[in-house]
Amino acid sequence: MDIKEKIAPIKSMINENEKVIQINNLYKSFGENHVLKDFNLYLQKGENVVVLGKSGSGKSVLIKCIIGLLKPEKGNIYVFGKNIPDLNNIELDKIRVRIGFLFQSNALYDSMTVRENLEFPLRRHRLNLNKSDVDDLVTEMLENVGLAHTIEMMPVELSGGMRKRIALARTLILKPEIILYDEPTTGLDPITGKEITELMLELQKKYQTSSIVISHDMNCVEIIADRIVLLINGKAYAKGTFDELKKINDPLVSSFFE
Repeated sequence: MDIKEKIAPIKSMINENEKVIQINNLYKSFGENHVLKDFNLYLQKGENVVVLGKSGSGKSVLIKCIIGLLKPEKGNIYVFGKNIPDLNNIELDKIRVRIGFLFQSNALYDSMTVRENLEFPLRRHRLNLNKSDVDDLVTEMLENVGLAHTIEMMPVELSGGMRKRIALARTLILKPEIILYDEPTTGLDPITGKEITELMLELQKKYQTSSIVISHDMNCVEIIADRIVLLINGKAYAKGTFDELKKINDPLVSSFFE
C-alpha cells in the first residue's frame, strides 16, 4: 500500500474543534539566553505537529515546559484544559500519565529485560493491575511493534531499530492520549527510519493519539506531519503543511527543505 493511502484514514481522525495542547505567548530564558520568546502552538486531537528548528533553538526546552519539568517566565501551556505552570506536583503527575514521551536515546534500562522495561511504567504509576493484566499489556505492546520474541532479551542484544521499537512499546503501555517524540529516527538508517515513522502512524491510528514530533529527518517529517512549526529565534517563525512551507521564498525557511 502506498504511504499516502496509509496516512489518509489517520488524517480523518483530526478534530479541529478540540485542542489537547494550547500554548500562548510562552517565554523561557536561562540568564541572558532567551530561548522561547512569545512562542505559540496548538495541537488538535488526532493531529501530528512537527516542531523544526536548529540545534539549540529551544525544541527540548519546549517539551520540558509542556510536561512541567521547566517553568516558563510568562505564558500559558494548556494541556487537556489545565494550565501546566499553575499545577502542583500531584496535579502534574495526573497529567503526565496521559502523556507518553519517546526519548531520542530510547532511555531503556540496560540492567532490565525487555519485559521489565515495559513493566516499569506500570509499577511507577502504581496502577491497580494484577500480574495477568500486566502480562497481557506487555504482550500487546510487543506484538504492536513486531517484537514479541524479544520479551526476555536485554537491550544490549537488540539492534538500534529494535531498541527504538521497544522504547515505542514502552511509551504506549500506559495508552497515553498525547505522545511527545524527540528525534524518533535519529541514528537509524533511512530504511529503518521510514519503518519507525510508518509504525508511529499505524499505532496512532490504533490508539487515537495526538503527537508533537521533534525531528530533523525530513523524510520522517514529510510522512508524519499534518502541520509544521518552525522554531526560529524563539518564535513560531512559520507554520503550515510540508508542501506549503516548501514553497515559501525565505532563506530561513527554505534552508530546512534543501
